[in-house]
Amino acid sequence: MKLNYLILLVALFTFFQCETSKGTLPYFNSAELTPEWIEANESRFNSIHTISPFEFTNQNNELINNEIFDEHIYVANFFFTTCPSICPAMTDNMLNLQDNFKDDPQVMLLSHTVTPWMDTVKQLKKYAVEKGVMDEKWHLVTGPEEEIYKLARQSYFVEGRIGLLIADDEFLHTENFILVDGYRRIRGLYNGTKASDIQRLIEDIHILKQE
Repeated sequence: MKLNYLILLVALFTFFQCETSKGTLPYFNSAELTPEWIEANESRFNSIHTISPFEFTNQNNELINNEIFDEHIYVANFFFTTCPSICPAMTDNMLNLQDNFKDDPQVMLLSHTVTPWMDTVKQLKKYAVEKGVMDEKWHLVTGPEEEIYKLARQSYFVEGRIGLLIADDEFLHTENFILVDGYRRIRGLYNGTKASDIQRLIEDIHILKQE
């Protein structure tokens, strides 16, 4: 049921994002993840959903908060370093994004561990070195489990509507990548294990850069 619902969501995102005739991306304002094209002159423009403020610690033991990403486009995901299933593919695709935008300071990457009790700063640094993470481009962060999970489900809507129905302490495991604009607004959701979705994400980043 959950898997089918997420597959349907991804299909809808693909359809709606391909259907835009204005060359702009939609906004996502709720866990229903219904894409909405909202013009700047509309009254509801000022109430578009934004990612809540946050503060975590990255692989270099630096405090990373939402202000670092202000006026930057960034892609967020949720992973853990010892994951044997979807995470290796997600990491490979984040590396793909890093390679595509390595010389573009406007684009950043943000990966939150969902096992902070295992993914210490030391472990995140080891993983970053092994994978070739560019520290100035890509932050791997850890912090209190409840804060990470709340942000994922209630702010990024990373599991869609289903995430709001799940107990706070239920394990978070999702392949979704979230595209966020320079004002912390959600502009797209993608399957982080699929090459076709990553290509669409790259194209959408270029569209977003033109806004």
